[in-house]
Amino acid sequence: MGSTDSKLNFRKAVIQLTTKTQPVEATDDAFWDQFWADTTTTVQDVFALVPAAEIRAVREESPSNLATLCYKAVEKLVQGAESGCPTEREKQVILNCTRILSRILPYIFEDQDWRGFFWSTVPGAGRAGTDELDDDDGARPLAESLLLAIADLLFCPDFTVHSHKRGPDSVESMQSIDSCEYIWEAGVGFAQSPPLNYIHDLNRTELLRLLLTCFSEAMYLPPSSDNSVLNPWVTFFCSTENRHALPLFTSLLNVVCAYDPVGYGIPYNHLLFSDYREQLVEQAVQILIVTLEHDGGVPHRPASPSSMEEQESTGPENLFVNYLSRIHREEDFDFVLKGLARLLTNPLTQTYLPNSTKKIQFHQELLVLFWKLCDFNKKFLFFVLKSSDVLDILVPILYYLNDARADQSRVGLMHIGVFILLLLSGERNFGVRLNKPYSVHVPMDIPVFTGTHADLLIVVFHKIITTGHQRLQPLFDCLLTIVVNVSPYLKSLSMVAANKLLHLLEAFSTSWFLFSAAQNHHLVFFLLEAFNNIIQYQFDGNCNLVYAIIRKRNVFHQLANMPSDSASIQKALQRKRKSPDVISRTSSQETVSMEGSHPAVPAEPGTLKTSLVAIPGIDKLTEKSQVSEDGTMVSVPKTDSPHTVPTDQSAAAGTSDTESNSGRDNEDVFYTEAEMERRRLSSASSTSFWAPTPDWVLSWKCKLPLQTIMRLLQVLVPQVEKICIDKGLTDESEILKFLQHGTLVGLLPVPHPILIRKYQANAGTAMWFRTYMWGVVYLRNVDPPIWYDTDVRLFEIQRM
Repeated sequence: MGSTDSKLNFRKAVIQLTTKTQPVEATDDAFWDQFWADTTTTVQDVFALVPAAEIRAVREESPSNLATLCYKAVEKLVQGAESGCPTEREKQVILNCTRILSRILPYIFEDQDWRGFFWSTVPGAGRAGTDELDDDDGARPLAESLLLAIADLLFCPDFTVHSHKRGPDSVESMQSIDSCEYIWEAGVGFAQSPPLNYIHDLNRTELLRLLLTCFSEAMYLPPSSDNSVLNPWVTFFCSTENRHALPLFTSLLNVVCAYDPVGYGIPYNHLLFSDYREQLVEQAVQILIVTLEHDGGVPHRPASPSSMEEQESTGPENLFVNYLSRIHREEDFDFVLKGLARLLTNPLTQTYLPNSTKKIQFHQELLVLFWKLCDFNKKFLFFVLKSSDVLDILVPILYYLNDARADQSRVGLMHIGVFILLLLSGERNFGVRLNKPYSVHVPMDIPVFTGTHADLLIVVFHKIITTGHQRLQPLFDCLLTIVVNVSPYLKSLSMVAANKLLHLLEAFSTSWFLFSAAQNHHLVFFLLEAFNNIIQYQFDGNCNLVYAIIRKRNVFHQLANMPSDSASIQKALQRKRKSPDVISRTSSQETVSMEGSHPAVPAEPGTLKTSLVAIPGIDKLTEKSQVSEDGTMVSVPKTDSPHTVPTDQSAAAGTSDTESNSGRDNEDVFYTEAEMERRRLSSASSTSFWAPTPDWVLSWKCKLPLQTIMRLLQVLVPQVEKICIDKGLTDESEILKFLQHGTLVGLLPVPHPILIRKYQANAGTAMWFRTYMWGVVYLRNVDPPIWYDTDVRLFEIQRM
C-alpha cells in the first residue's frame, strides 16, 4: 500500500509546485524533500507523474520554483557524491534526484532564455551550500557541480562499483578514492573483471541516462556547419577538471566491447532474466559516441605513443578523444575489434530456435563508434585491415545495408554503413582482403553465388541501386567509388557479380538516364574506371568479367557512338517520361535468393524517423591519391577531373552537394523554414534552368575512358567468334577456358596509374554525423521517452 501513498505524495508535491505562484524558499526542506524522499518510485513513475505541460507551466509562471527545484536536486547529488551514500535511504534520494533532473532538463534546453541557467552560479548557494563560498567567486556553475557529482557517483563503492573495504569499520573516503582501481570491466588497460552486480548496473544506467540528458542540449540548437561550436557540457565533462575521465572512458569502452548478449548460452535466458547489462551497454555506447566529438575544425593528427609527453600540450582538449587516439597495444585493438564484430554480427546469427538469443538493437551506435575509432586512431584502422578480421565487420554492414534498402526510416543507417566502407576502401589492404572466399552464408535476400567477399559486396551494392528506395540516389556515387577503389585488387569476380556490374553499366548508360541530370554521367565514368582497373591489373583471373564484357559489347559501342545532337537529346528525354524508373529494374536477371532470407521491407506506417542534413558530394567527401610503383600513396593535386565538367550548366545544376535532380526530394535536407524555402526555390529554378545541350554532352563524352575496353573487344571478339564457329559451340565453359588462358600482354594501352579516392573529413560530414547520431539517440530512448514531444531543433521528427 505504501507505494501508492508515496506516489500520491510525490504527485501532490508536483501539483503544489505548479499551483504555488509565490516562490517557495530554498530553505523549506519539508517541501522540497517530498520530491526525493520516497523509496518506491521508478524512472517510469517520475515521467508519468510529472507531465510535460506542468513542467512548462512552472517554467513560465513560477520560474524561481523551477530554478530552486533544479538547484536543490543538484545539491543532493553533490552531497551524495561527498558522503559516498552510505545508507540505503541516501542511495534512493540520489536515484530520485537523478530521475527528476532527467525529466526536467530537456524542458530547460528547449527554452532559449533558460539555456544559460545551468551555467550561472546560484547566488548564495556556493558549493553544496558551504558558508565560506557564499561569495559568488568560488561558486561553480550549476552544470559543473552536476557533472562532477555524476562522475563521482559513477565510482561510488557499494552503489555503482564493488567495494574494496577490508574490515567492517573501514570507510572508503570518496575524496581519496583512486577510481582507476574501480574500472567497471576488464579490457583496454585493465585486467580484473569485477563480479557482476545487477544493482550496480542499474544505478550506473540511471546516472548515465542523466549524463546523456545533460549532453542533449545539442538537440535544441539548429544544425550549423560551424564546427567550432562545442557542446559546453561535453567539453567540461571530458576536460582535466573531471578527475574520473580516464577510468570512466575505459569503463564505458570495456563494458561495451566485453558484452556478450548470448550470455551463458542458455537458450531463451533473456526472456527469463531481464538483462541489466544490456541497458548499461546501450547507455554506455551512446555516451561514448556523443562525447567523442572532436574539437572544432582542427584536422586531427594523433601523435605517436613515443611522443606522449609533447602530446600533452598538442593533443585534443577532449580527453575522451585523446585517450581513444592513444590506444596502441595490439591486444587492446584485438579486444575492441572482436567485441564490436561480435555485437554487430549478433542480429544476423540465426539459431535453430528462433529468438533463442537476445537480438541487440544498438547496431547503429556501434557503427558510429567503429567509425570514430577508425577516424581518430589510424593505428586501429591499420590493425583492422591487417588481418581478415575486417571481414567480420564488412559482412554485418552489408547485411544491414541490404536489409534497410527499402525502408526510408533507415536511410541514416544506409549512409553510415556506406561511409565506413568508403573509409576502408581507401586502403589497399581492404581490396586485398576482399579476395577471401565467402562461405559464411548469412541469410540475405540476394542471388546465390559462389565466390569471394568482393562478389558479396558487388551483389549487395547492385541490389541497393536497383531495388532500394529513391532517397538512396545520393549514395550511388559513394557505392561506385568504393567499387573503383577496390577494383585493382580483385583477383577473380564470379559470373554473378560480373553480370551485375554490366547490368549497372547498361542501366546508367541509357541516353535518357545520362541526359536527365547534370551528374548522372559520373556513374558511367566510375564503372568504366573499375573495368579498366580489373583488365589492366587483374586480367588473368577475371575471365568471367571479360566474357560478360564481350557478351554486352553493344553497350560499349552505343556509349562510344551516342548521338549528341539536340533532336536525339529531346527524343531520349521523351522516352524518359514514359519510363520514370531510375534503373531498368526488370532487365536485372534476378535468380533464386539465399535460403532463410527475408525480402527487405519498407517502414511500418507510423514509424518515427528523424531528418538528416544532406551529405557533401563525392568530390568533397574524398581526395584523390595515386598509387605509385612501390605501393605508396601520393595525393593528386585538385584539377578538373573528367568527372567534373566545369561548364556553366553544371554549376547551375548543383542544387545540393549530393543529390542529382532526378528524384530530387527536398524533405531530406531539414534546416530552418527559411532555409528550406530558399532550397526549394534554388532547386526548382535550377531544375528548370538546366537542360542538356550538345556541347555539354560532347564535353564529357570525349573523355569516356573506353580505349582499353575497345582494344580488348577488337582483339578478343573475333577469336571468340571463331571458336564458336569452329566448334559449333554454345557452351560457355569452353569460351571461359579459352579466355582464362588468353593474354593481352602488349596489346592493351599502357596501364594507367591506380587512382584511389580516399575519404577526407570535412565540416559537412561532421555536421551529418552530429545530426545522425543525436537522431539515433532520440529514437532509441523510448522507455522513458526522454526527449519525446520536446521542441528539438537539430532535426525534424516525421511519422512514416
